[in-house]
Amino acid sequence: MRQDGRSGCPINRAVEALGDHWTLLVLRDITFGGRRHFRELLAGSEEGIASNILADRLHRLLDDGMLTRDDPGRGRRATYSLTESSIQLIPVFVALGSWGLRHRETTEELAVRARLLEEGGPAMWEDFMAELRVTHLGAPAPGHPRERVLERLRAAREAARAS
Repeated sequence: MRQDGRSGCPINRAVEALGDHWTLLVLRDITFGGRRHFRELLAGSEEGIASNILADRLHRLLDDGMLTRDDPGRGRRATYSLTESSIQLIPVFVALGSWGLRHRETTEELAVRARLLEEGGPAMWEDFMAELRVTHLGAPAPGHPRERVLERLRAAREAARAS
């Protein structure tokens, strides 16, 4: 994790790490979209991120300790994984989505995730973070047999897309 910065203020340090909108959108696409390879992130970007911007943001996130990247060898696709610090951004994503629902024009298809997470509350966020830890950190699966949050979010988005 880089230690440079304008000040040691926690808000400043968070804004320095996340203040660029592309950074948050790349993390969003890895977190909610399940996109873990460069080409998936590039092709699946709702906002049309340029390849040079994506490469730069991925490098920054790696340098800041918010992503890890496996080294699959020459000619193979690298996989990006969230770190614990990125997984702990779920409540931040929920707060941003809730604010956007109230104060910005959105589309139903893209707003459905924010609405579902807001309604699900902290218990759902914790379940989602536990799922992400299994997928990205190799943590053991939780012992409780609940419906997977990511599957619910994807199903809700597909239903909104179809209507």
